[in-house]
Amino acid sequence: MKKDFEEENKSKKWEKSLLRNIVTGAIVLLIAITGFIIILNKDAKISELYVEKNNLNSLIEIRDSVINELDGTISEIEQNITFIKNKRGQLELEQQEGSPDQKERIIEDIALMNTMLEESEKKIEELNKKLASSNMDLSSFRNRIAKLTSDLKEQNEVVVQLQRELEQKDFQLAEMDMKVTEMSQNILIMHDSISVMNDSIVEKTEKLQQMDEQLHKAYWTFGTFKELKENGVITREGGILGILGKNKTLNKNLNENYFTELDIRNTQTIPLYTKKAEVISEHSDSSYCFVYQDDLIAYLEIEDPNEFWKLTKYAVIEVK
Repeated sequence: MKKDFEEENKSKKWEKSLLRNIVTGAIVLLIAITGFIIILNKDAKISELYVEKNNLNSLIEIRDSVINELDGTISEIEQNITFIKNKRGQLELEQQEGSPDQKERIIEDIALMNTMLEESEKKIEELNKKLASSNMDLSSFRNRIAKLTSDLKEQNEVVVQLQRELEQKDFQLAEMDMKVTEMSQNILIMHDSISVMNDSIVEKTEKLQQMDEQLHKAYWTFGTFKELKENGVITREGGILGILGKNKTLNKNLNENYFTELDIRNTQTIPLYTKKAEVISEHSDSSYCFVYQDDLIAYLEIEDPNEFWKLTKYAVIEVK
């Protein structure tokens, strides 16, 4: 009995030991499985974090690229608008000055501004598309783009107005050209008329001058009786028996070649330088006198030209 009891105890101890080992093994296995699962989950989480990090880096790079591109494009558009504003001010001054030589340059500047405005509008359209496709909240850029759009619209209206003013000036210049052409034709007609009138005036002036010279032309001569008679200037007429008391008179057909021509307006003296002299032609005694120098009659002085030349334009003086 005792032996059976001991064997039974031994058998129970073995069973307990076996059960303990099984439980311990199960616990170890469970711990190992749990640890393995934890390790697997940790690696997956780390991989997931790496993926998220890479995605964030990509998004940051895309965002920075978009922002830099937006900022550069917006700055370029702002520079274009500033240039257009400055150029507009210059054009307004040039239009006020109204120099015809500046017309071609104004047309070129307006064309340049139109090109810059069109390019800026296209760039704004591209910016809006990029903002829409970026899926980013870039409200500050949207505000800047909205302001640029407003500025471009305003500058477009200004450039259109400048073009209208230029077209209006072209129309005014065309009208002025027509008027200038018409005036030029009228001036040519007037010039022809004036030329004809000038020719007529010159001709009449020459005639008047000739008449004036003829009107104020006179002649004088002096010499001894013999010289004057031989040269067909004077003769004797009347007297008793044709000899005594004959008067000295001018020939009816004077020999004008023996006379010296003068202008009665600027001739006041007739040089003689003789001891005695007698005026044969008819002149008022009060209109002249003889002037003596060194016991000689130096010259005949005409004191009243109008009165002196009133009766005749031929002065004949006999010297002795």
